[in-house]
Amino acid sequence: MNTAPDTPPVKAAPAAPVTAPDIMARKGQDKICCITAYDYSSGMIADGAGVDIVLVGDSLAMVVLGHEDTLSVTMDEMVHHTLAASRGVKRALLVADMPFMSFCTVERALKNAGRLMAQGRARAVKLEGGVAVAPQIRALVEAGVPVMGHVGLTPQHIARFGGFKAQGKSAEAARALIDDAQAVEEAGAFSVVLEAMPVECAQLITEALTIPTIGIGAGEVTDGQILVYHDVLGLFDRFVPRFVRCYAELGEASRQALAQYCDDVRRGRFPGDKNTLYMPEDQVAQVRKIKVKKKR
Repeated sequence: MNTAPDTPPVKAAPAAPVTAPDIMARKGQDKICCITAYDYSSGMIADGAGVDIVLVGDSLAMVVLGHEDTLSVTMDEMVHHTLAASRGVKRALLVADMPFMSFCTVERALKNAGRLMAQGRARAVKLEGGVAVAPQIRALVEAGVPVMGHVGLTPQHIARFGGFKAQGKSAEAARALIDDAQAVEEAGAFSVVLEAMPVECAQLITEALTIPTIGIGAGEVTDGQILVYHDVLGLFDRFVPRFVRCYAELGEASRQALAQYCDDVRRGRFPGDKNTLYMPEDQVAQVRKIKVKKKR
């Protein structure tokens, strides 16, 4: 009986990189999954997990650099970490946050977004605000920079808000957030983050827009969700918002692993035989003949 020769299995073509138009087309379709990342390894892990958007967030200031809020991170630091993350992100859309005061004028927005795209290798930028930053969003989009908006609790405005406080809790406040979100859309943004607001407000905004909404503390009514990498993995316990779900306790697991390492070193259990390099037998005798002068 004739048999066909064995042939190697056909490998599936790698998934095409996600683009801003791809995200726009997902409005009202399957949910969009986003996560933050801040360097090569976290970007690689997030990308490998299949997320749609990796955001190099200005939360970098708190969870990586140890600041008390997001206001202290600089453009140089954002460019540095975005470039590092870009080396690990191959498929997801890589978005970079524009830090505090980096987009207060159209001119500054264009200059700094250009740095994040050209030097940091981002494929889009995110900036906080609504009606007030519509001119900046419009100018960036016209210059070829895809923009993700961000309304609701905008951490760069915590001095004005009086802390990390939910927004849109009254009908008047909800109306203002709808106006902000619509201004972001009209200016040309491809999506908008809705942070820390009642689900009723988030639903009104989601229904009013033709671009996807990405929620964080805005209920399940949005077109997608985003969380901070360190919060999801239990790596940051100084301040964890109530809307976070922790999927692993890697911080505690890491502490236990490092404590075990220290104990093994101190007790002489590490390095062991499997962790040690040895010379070939024919070289050992010759090495022992080498005379080494001791320092006095």
